[in-house]
Amino acid sequence: MNALAVEQYAQALKSGQKYCREAEAQRRDPYPAVLDRLIRENEILRQEDLGLVNVPSELIVGTKTEGRTCALAGNFMPLLEMDTEFAAKWIALCDAHLSDEGIRDPIKCYEYLGKFYVQEGNKRVSVLRSFDAPTVPGLVTRLLPPAGDSEERKIYDEFVAFYRLSGQYGVNFRHTGGYDRLQAALGMEKDHVWTEEERRSFRAGYARFRSSFGKISRPGVEATAAEALLTWLEVFSFADIKELPAAELEKKLTQLLPEIRVQEEEKPIEISTRPAEKEKNLVSKIISAAISEHVSVAFIYAFPTEKSAWTLAHDKGRQALEIKLGSKVNVRTCLVLDRDYAGAMEQAVEDGARVIFATTPPMIDACRQIAAKYKNVKVLNCSLSQPYPGVRSYYSRIYETKFIAGALAGAMSDGDLLGYVANYPIFGTPAGVNAFALGAQMTNPRARVKLVWSCLPGDPQAALRESGITVISNRDAGTPGTEHRALDYGLYRCGPDGSFQSLALPCWNWGAMYEKIVLSVLNGAWEEGGGKAINYWWGMSSGVIDIKLSDGLPSGVRKLGEILKAKLSEGSLDPFSTRIVDQNGVLRCEGDGSLPPDEIMSMDWLCENVDGEIPAFEELLPRSQGLVRLLGVYRDQLEPKKVEKQL
Repeated sequence: MNALAVEQYAQALKSGQKYCREAEAQRRDPYPAVLDRLIRENEILRQEDLGLVNVPSELIVGTKTEGRTCALAGNFMPLLEMDTEFAAKWIALCDAHLSDEGIRDPIKCYEYLGKFYVQEGNKRVSVLRSFDAPTVPGLVTRLLPPAGDSEERKIYDEFVAFYRLSGQYGVNFRHTGGYDRLQAALGMEKDHVWTEEERRSFRAGYARFRSSFGKISRPGVEATAAEALLTWLEVFSFADIKELPAAELEKKLTQLLPEIRVQEEEKPIEISTRPAEKEKNLVSKIISAAISEHVSVAFIYAFPTEKSAWTLAHDKGRQALEIKLGSKVNVRTCLVLDRDYAGAMEQAVEDGARVIFATTPPMIDACRQIAAKYKNVKVLNCSLSQPYPGVRSYYSRIYETKFIAGALAGAMSDGDLLGYVANYPIFGTPAGVNAFALGAQMTNPRARVKLVWSCLPGDPQAALRESGITVISNRDAGTPGTEHRALDYGLYRCGPDGSFQSLALPCWNWGAMYEKIVLSVLNGAWEEGGGKAINYWWGMSSGVIDIKLSDGLPSGVRKLGEILKAKLSEGSLDPFSTRIVDQNGVLRCEGDGSLPPDEIMSMDWLCENVDGEIPAFEELLPRSQGLVRLLGVYRDQLEPKKVEKQL
């Protein structure tokens, strides 16, 4: 006998005995599973011959029949002593494996619901697993059970479809939809059949990725390697997996762990509805230079200020920040027209930036890259409902101003029908529509709101005016200190002579938000999120939004608007603290309390006095689909969009 083979058996025997002791202590079956026990009597199974497959060793969990299962522990290590016939055959196989001859014959096994059960070749599996072989060659027969509706069965059916395209085992997801997302993330159509080159490329890269993920995974991270890969591909490329040195690959994976972990949370987002109290207590001290810290801040713009009211509003906020904090901040701006947002942020960090404000939602992927790379840089993205702990999102509760606008509209309209132009069906927009409808109902119980969308073909404002509606709420907000035409932004009334009268203008005050966020960095009120993604969603009480009331409003109506502003600003009024019924007659709020912030943010329904609906993705103008895919209220139901080819 080969001494090395004998020693290998001795070590394998110890491993098997240890496994059995631990299993018995935990009251688990210490032996391999038996497929014949798992299959229900008279269950009709369809067989599918898969041919020769490199079976992942970790997925071999049992045997087809009872046989001599007591000779093996559940980890397929031997349990019989050295003087047995079983041991002699095991050692002979091990001797062949160590020689030039090797173990050549494939095992025969069955695959059932993604796991493998050996029919012939138990000792071959045992020998190869004792050497930590990642795969075992096997002739595989798949057993397909009858159709079922369980989550486990749906995931398995998706895997079977994926395997027929890719030929890949060991790619496991715990939830439905993962395989389609992976195809898209690799740059493939949903039904693309992988070439041999693509299969080899993925197999090699994925094996390296799984190995690195296994090394850096921490307690509390239950994600599979495939789920971690999806997060990786959202930030980095598949080529990086194969090209990065092992240490660098593990470092980047470690940086992504918070994002991987947070995906397992039922509620991965923590919504901050007001600035930290510590910040409020220290503002006066900071302004009086009681604290002398200095911070460099970078603003990343996607559009020139002279062509984009959105960018102009943010730039005015940047100017207000500089005026308010003076020498405590060093501010720079970067206009990125080629969409290389990550490159611009990288340069900003190299130039000393420690706070980055990315002012449009599509910059989120670049934000995630920079946040993963530079832990000492605070990265924020202007958007809503972003579940990434490395990047904080910021937005304002514009629905509060819409509630006031609705109340004014109900009071100012000659009829009961009001118009509302919404921009995109994204997080926060239905809340604005509903708040407007509730405000209108407060001043006119008969009020109805006709909803149209600017992201659909046609001229929504013209359509409303042609239908005889005289009071219309247009785009969300204007820019403080900037003159706008009455019909460009906010609430306006159409005169019988074709004139337009501005009634109220909801507007952003980004300067107040930027000041409070930067102050939180300066004074230590910036707190870690405890593993969750933090979304700043502040309202009128924080001074980050306002509504300008027209001087042309009747005195009583203007007084009403001022009262509502005061109540919302002091936090004593909540637009959704009332009885609310949706278009389908579903009671959404009893009226004895309010809706939680996360429910308001993610509203995908409309109040009963709204005429119109949330448009489907396919109805949207092509230029609108990108943002809706990113922030749409139904984004999780959309088919994944393929990216640039990765393999």
